[in-house]
Amino acid sequence: MIGMMVGAFALIVVLSVFNGFEGLVLSLYNSFYPDIEVTAVAGKTFEENHAAINHILKLDGVYALSRVLEENAYFEYGSQAQLGAIKGVDADYNKVTTVSHYVRDGKFLLHDTSLNYAVIGANISMPLNINIDRSMEPLRITVPRRGVKSAFVPEEEFNTMSAIPGGIFSIQQEFDSKYVFVSLDFARQLLGLDNRVSGYEIKLKDGADAEKVRAEIAQIMGQGFKLKNRYEQKADTYRIMKIERWVTTAILGFIILIISFNIIGSLTMLVLEKAKDISILKAMGGSATLIQRIYLLNGMLASTIGAGAGLLLGYAVCLLQMKFHFLKLSNGGDSSFVIDYYPVVLKWTDPLVTIAIIVSVSLFASYFPARKAGESLMSFK
Repeated sequence: MIGMMVGAFALIVVLSVFNGFEGLVLSLYNSFYPDIEVTAVAGKTFEENHAAINHILKLDGVYALSRVLEENAYFEYGSQAQLGAIKGVDADYNKVTTVSHYVRDGKFLLHDTSLNYAVIGANISMPLNINIDRSMEPLRITVPRRGVKSAFVPEEEFNTMSAIPGGIFSIQQEFDSKYVFVSLDFARQLLGLDNRVSGYEIKLKDGADAEKVRAEIAQIMGQGFKLKNRYEQKADTYRIMKIERWVTTAILGFIILIISFNIIGSLTMLVLEKAKDISILKAMGGSATLIQRIYLLNGMLASTIGAGAGLLLGYAVCLLQMKFHFLKLSNGGDSSFVIDYYPVVLKWTDPLVTIAIIVSVSLFASYFPARKAGESLMSFK
């Protein structure tokens, strides 16, 4: 019972913590990736189509649309330099994503009446030694000049413009180490791309049928464009997370299987100790099937009682963690973590998975001693 209790407790707690981390990672990705992304099948950019944009915005399920333009870039601030990518966005970008919620210094400001600003990923700002409140020193952004393969003067192969650091965001390392946000007009001027975009990022209304809306947008855009939902934009990550969950469950299930050998050992000893009782049952008319059923139920009862206790204890610990956050990720409250405690999410499917594993393992473990007990009865005949 104690062995199964520990196994059930470990399984429900680990799965709940895994649910918490999975939900946290998905929320971070969802803050950056739109519900639907429209990009060109061939090439990095395409001509902006105002008529198509207006048509898309009139669809019932569409809440907002933002035009974006991305390109790799070289950043300089003072004497420091760093590689990354610029992402030019329009005024509706904050309606599509929640990146602005993760600005930890400054604010999500890209331009005003006279100045251009940049919102910089935390892992880019650190090596550049950017301090938003320290000075008005500009961030120099350099990109290759389009259509120029070689020039007599190397500087002529690049375009450079400057923007004032307006904010620093921190979402997830993948984004923090890559992106610097600028206004769409700034990005177009820097790249020499008038009226061109890398894609449209679209936010759907709550309760909208995503697949239906995607089909309608595809019909509006026509050939030459690919549309990806949020899952498809990061399909590998979502797939890996599912695999990790199944692998974790399988490993814990294997541990429970090892624990079940206690059941095999204890029931086998019980068969040897109760040999006289088995002969008495045989004399009273008991069959081999009856003896097997007694030992099988004995093993199942011990396992289910232990599993039930483990589930209750696991749920209690998870609920306490959800309320009080007593298990911390770091002792010093390191700001590099999005949260400083282990996240926990309880799902109704986890107890079912736990019970299914334990019942299956218990049946397997109880079968062999039960069969031995039945064979012992046969030997008395």
